[in-house]
Amino acid sequence: MTGLLSARLSSTLLALLLAGSAPALSQQATDTVAPEASTPGLTSGDVPAPVQAKTWMVSAANPLAAQAGADVLAKGGNAIDAMIAVQLVLGLVEPQSSGLGGGAFLVYWDAATKKLTTLDGRETAPAAARPQLFLDDKGEPLDFIPAVIGGRSVGVPGTPRLLETVHRRWGKTAWPSLFTPAIALAENGFAVSPRLAGLLADDVDTLASHPATASYFMPGGTVLAAGASLKNPAYAATLKALALDGADAFYEGPLAGDIVATVRGAANAGVMQLSDLANYRVVEREPVCVAYRGRDVCGMGPPSSGAVAVGQILKLIEPFDIKTLGPDDPQSWRLIGDASRLAFADRDRYLADSDFVPVPLKGLLADDYLAPRAALLKTDKTLGEVTAGEPAWDHALLQADDESIELPSTSHFSIVDAEGNALSMTTTIESGFGSRLMVGGFLLNNELTDFSFRTHKDGVPIANRVEPGKRPRSSMSPTIVLENGTPRLIIGSPGGSQIIGYVAKTIIAHLDWGLDIQQSIALPNMVNRFGTFELEAGTAAAGFEKDLQALGFETEVKDLNSGLHGIAILPTGIEGGADPRREGVSIGE
Repeated sequence: MTGLLSARLSSTLLALLLAGSAPALSQQATDTVAPEASTPGLTSGDVPAPVQAKTWMVSAANPLAAQAGADVLAKGGNAIDAMIAVQLVLGLVEPQSSGLGGGAFLVYWDAATKKLTTLDGRETAPAAARPQLFLDDKGEPLDFIPAVIGGRSVGVPGTPRLLETVHRRWGKTAWPSLFTPAIALAENGFAVSPRLAGLLADDVDTLASHPATASYFMPGGTVLAAGASLKNPAYAATLKALALDGADAFYEGPLAGDIVATVRGAANAGVMQLSDLANYRVVEREPVCVAYRGRDVCGMGPPSSGAVAVGQILKLIEPFDIKTLGPDDPQSWRLIGDASRLAFADRDRYLADSDFVPVPLKGLLADDYLAPRAALLKTDKTLGEVTAGEPAWDHALLQADDESIELPSTSHFSIVDAEGNALSMTTTIESGFGSRLMVGGFLLNNELTDFSFRTHKDGVPIANRVEPGKRPRSSMSPTIVLENGTPRLIIGSPGGSQIIGYVAKTIIAHLDWGLDIQQSIALPNMVNRFGTFELEAGTAAAGFEKDLQALGFETEVKDLNSGLHGIAILPTGIEGGADPRREGVSIGE
């Protein structure tokens, strides 16, 4: 077993969870903000074997959520049914990461039609939002935290409409019954996990900024501790309304009014209106796929940058013998790191919501564009400074490099059902605890801070600037790898813009280095986005620091807390893996 594999989830933690039911020019200063803390109770040692199954599998970021999905599958429900149950519980038990007040990207494989569909449930900017939303009265970008806290940062949520849309199209189990597990936990209480308790303790000041949020997470003025029983009757009431009346109960009527009043009445008020909620629509988009070593790696297109960037990384390293080099050779990471830097340079220049700005998708993934970019990697040392390339366009456009901010508080889960349907879904409210505004028992997102605060650079427009109705660019990378026309690997992660590196690492580890899904997920994270190689603290990755410095890289040892949850479909059966850095588990049958 490779020397890089060194983490597992402690049985003590799982028992507690179940009880009681110097930056480069293109890098943003806020890209150095620490991600969500790693899960308390991690121990070093051998990585456990992946969970084995023959019929179905769910891998999700919290045992209670995974169990809700597993119960649906065990009763004959399909992957879409299980997804709804998982998301509703996640919004309760890890509210800092995702929920009804946020958005999501879904990549879905329909076994009956053998078709891959990607659905965009990303939040949108209100119709009254303007490009200057995050500029002060002198035309300068606001500081990050003042921009986040309050109503200004809240985008129109997409998750409730996404759940309803996919259930109407593919669901099998009765809609109301899928709400039962989350309603029961909200009414009867659940044990606050160590992760949630730790994050609450680290965010007391901002959580106290909104009365409803403070009273829920700090009852009587005391922050909730791990193991405390927490009830959420307001969330139960919201779920009951959705179970009865569908997503219209969220986008119209009293709850919609409460959302708008909260956003507009908060300090740092936002501009959302009732019409923004009523007009929200889920968008079906063409999957973005690249061929990699005889397989098709597919994911979400713009406004996600994930599939393009992951695809570019894989195509750039494809001419090299990564397999023989293996995960313990610094040259493997030099190739992956510099390929990632090239992909990020293109990402920052070209990728945004394609409904608002032209995006050269074909050009960015064309072989005749990527081949000379890959040739740059034919060296023993790191590349010097990297810049965006010049892909082929079918029109003329001049764009400046982006200055957007993206934080890592998100969740991911993967599901395969007995019928062979598979899905990969990444779901978010952006930064930890979102805008800190709470309504109806759930937190509202701060997704608008994923836009560039600046509108132009040196007189040139930035593609990812704020515009009415636009969806902010994201790095969420829900991915399904197809082999011989059927799913082979389902994977994704939270982690802000580091998501791209986490997902690429896992795909390479599994497909090139032959590691099983659990080993691939647990492999220490090594990420290079803007020139500095980020090495996961407390793991063998830190041991690469001197070697990478000798190759010309700047390095930084830090927490790199991915939340990878994946499933591998093999001739011998289904294998599930959960990221030991968080609280997730895989459950299968």
